[in-house]
Amino acid sequence: MKDRIYLDHNATTPTDKRVLEAMLPYFSDNFGNASSLHRFGQRAHVALEDARAQVASILGAGEKEIVFTSGGSESDNFAVKGTAYSHQDKGRHIVTSAIEHPAVLNTCEHLQERGFDVTFISVDERGVVDLNELEDAIRKDTILVTIMYANNEVGTIQPIAEISKMVKKRGILFHTDAVQAVGKLEMDVNRLGVDMLSVSAHKLYGPKGVGALYIRSGVEITPLIHGGHHEKGRRASTENLPGVVGLGKACEICMSEMKEESKRLTTLRERLWEGLNSRISDTTLLGHPTKRLPGTLAVAFKYVEGESVLLNLDLEGIAVSSGSACTSGSIEPSHVLLAMSVPPELARGGIRLSLGRGNTEEQIDRVIDVTPGIIEKLRAMSPLTKK
Repeated sequence: MKDRIYLDHNATTPTDKRVLEAMLPYFSDNFGNASSLHRFGQRAHVALEDARAQVASILGAGEKEIVFTSGGSESDNFAVKGTAYSHQDKGRHIVTSAIEHPAVLNTCEHLQERGFDVTFISVDERGVVDLNELEDAIRKDTILVTIMYANNEVGTIQPIAEISKMVKKRGILFHTDAVQAVGKLEMDVNRLGVDMLSVSAHKLYGPKGVGALYIRSGVEITPLIHGGHHEKGRRASTENLPGVVGLGKACEICMSEMKEESKRLTTLRERLWEGLNSRISDTTLLGHPTKRLPGTLAVAFKYVEGESVLLNLDLEGIAVSSGSACTSGSIEPSHVLLAMSVPPELARGGIRLSLGRGNTEEQIDRVIDVTPGIIEKLRAMSPLTKK
């Protein structure tokens, strides 16, 4: 078999070797607790704050506005639950979108079970939030609006700055899950106008198990984890110093390489789309055609199931993800695609190809060469295919 091709970078990225090198000393030589006063602790504290500065820099934030977490899911939970419990005396209404990551959707559903009211805003066929519906949904008792920056499945980028203006004029806190966007898109939290923003290291070539939440200065939210006074009392638990150092280094690298890498990935993405679309009939592009993450291509092949396409590509050494999940023996279409009004039978044929640093033109051309035969074979076996 030829070298394997990894096209699932939205799920996770390999840890950059430069990031790993930066992390290694903090597993052994520089192992101190950043809260300790002796020299070991002081060296750890310096590394912790250096990483905080690196994360703040990629976001255009202040260093004191960065809280380290265990990853994107914790950051989302912290922002949503922390706001809900801290501001419930002002109101118990939250607004979000129908295409959020489960870390937000399931958290909102959890709050519904505890007496909070949640409005789920719809999106158009390209995955863009309906701004008129969003404005109409805001009430006197609304305390939080949480809308993701870029969708993990189709890559559609939301008009965050525009949403922020709408939300802020009503005096409501605004959170964005930017896990898929940080490191791929230039951003400035002040220009965007967000109050909270979630980051995850393993989506930008850092290690798994570490992330951050930007909390605008002056915004008060209830901590999720109680214990010591770490992170200025906002998140108890001794910091994962090697992971935090890795996150900081990953942010530093992304800042220096983002512009050129974005151009390169956009070119590869379009090469992939044009190749697949020209050689496979009944192929549909999912998501916004232009306002999309540079390396994300989501497509649906009519008359086949995405899971089958995924498995057959894997046999050819090509890793992608499916827009469907196998639940109780049946293939359920993605909630994102259904929210975009993609017909269920087409949504079941959705796959996501997400490109990254290691991908080359030669790899993209191999995917273009291999995929048509797989689709032809699956369609020949499918009862849905028109004979």
